[in-house]
Amino acid sequence: MNAVPKQTIEQPLMPKSGTPMKKYSSLFFILLSLVGVIYSFMIGSAALAVFTLLFLCLFLGLPIAISLGLASFAVIYFFTTDPLPDLAGKVFSGLDNFPLMAIPFFVLAGNIFTTGGVAKRLINLANAYIGHLPGGLSIAAIMSCALFAAISGSSPATVAAIGGIMIPAMVKFGYPKSYGVGSIATAGSLGILIPPSVPMIVYCVTVEQSVGRMFLAGIVPGIFLAGLLAFVSFYVAKKNKYPLSPKATFSEKMKALRESIWSLSLPILVIGGIYSGLFTPTESAAVACFFGLIVGFFIHRDLRIKDIPGILVESTKTTAMLFFIIAMAMVFAHILTLERIPHELVSVIKDMNMGPIAFLLIVNLILFIAGQFMEPTAIITILAPILFPVAMALGIDPIHFGIIIIVNMEIGMITPPVGLNLYVASGISKMSLVDVTKATGPWLLATVVALAIVTFVPQLSLWLPNFLYGLQ
Repeated sequence: MNAVPKQTIEQPLMPKSGTPMKKYSSLFFILLSLVGVIYSFMIGSAALAVFTLLFLCLFLGLPIAISLGLASFAVIYFFTTDPLPDLAGKVFSGLDNFPLMAIPFFVLAGNIFTTGGVAKRLINLANAYIGHLPGGLSIAAIMSCALFAAISGSSPATVAAIGGIMIPAMVKFGYPKSYGVGSIATAGSLGILIPPSVPMIVYCVTVEQSVGRMFLAGIVPGIFLAGLLAFVSFYVAKKNKYPLSPKATFSEKMKALRESIWSLSLPILVIGGIYSGLFTPTESAAVACFFGLIVGFFIHRDLRIKDIPGILVESTKTTAMLFFIIAMAMVFAHILTLERIPHELVSVIKDMNMGPIAFLLIVNLILFIAGQFMEPTAIITILAPILFPVAMALGIDPIHFGIIIIVNMEIGMITPPVGLNLYVASGISKMSLVDVTKATGPWLLATVVALAIVTFVPQLSLWLPNFLYGLQ
């Protein structure tokens, strides 16, 4: 899920203000893109035109969806014989996909649980069991982020919900603010790796893969990354001799477990229901919404009737934004198919005799750069149709390739200039964006290490879906 509470998801590439160097560099890229557009029209290259027009729009500061649409429609109008009215049918047929129906439901479920008091119960649970360790409050926050990610599925929402409670608590206890902000801003990125996850659904729809397998493939890497981030918190706290929390009593642990049991049951319900065949991933999203309302209204009693209009409005705005990106990306993908760009790329890779390892290194570099400037849904819908055929030609497992993309999207969420988690953490902590970015350093390094392991150890992602689906 990408339900982001009152945050603007699409950030312009061109800064509204900044140093003269930033302004000159932006102007340089705009002029470079403009030259590329003119040259592409001179030589009659639709492939070059669509990419240069896309970059020109992006560097001018237009949102991703608008940039995709303008570039695609311009190329179709000037370079093809496709009638523009027929494009409406292509957009509609692209969105008329049953798995895509899961997106609005998972977004709604995420907002319901974000509002329904789930975060504080998960934090109490984590604190009760591991809060007494060196860096215990930070480790508890990371574990809370992992648990909340399995409920909300949104990275920025995870940062907002957990960080809003834990950052002040850590500062009050004696931790440096940068320590708490850095760990939570990074751990919030688990929201798109631990299922349910809208970027996973978008990937599966784009390349026609199993959503159930993709969800299962994200569990082990998500747990592994959470453990790696917790180790960094432990190491930094022990090295700097940060204060220790008192150890919780047995009764306090049992109380925290009882209060959080309903929150913990949602991921089991969703993943268990999909695997057991009780419902599809799309149906599981609707079940999650219903379950969230029951828990919020009648069990936790933190949800009020007056909260519902706000939840619906935020969910509608997020869903509309995501579907607008997907719709425009469908048109963009249509041009890629017409120009046979994926096929040409496959041929080039084969002629270069590039192996899977070299290809994956290049893919990680491309995705890292893209993550600095675009939102995960846009990156997946633009690049997956181009890179996926090459990955298949090299024998890379499609689910493993999807997890590599998702982990790269996590890194994009915590790196400027469009790292959404950084903006949310900055707003919560009142720290500058530069200071928040510096604070994430140790945990960002751990995430890069996790990406390398996920990339070159496929079984970390594949053994669970292969094992469970092999039992059926």
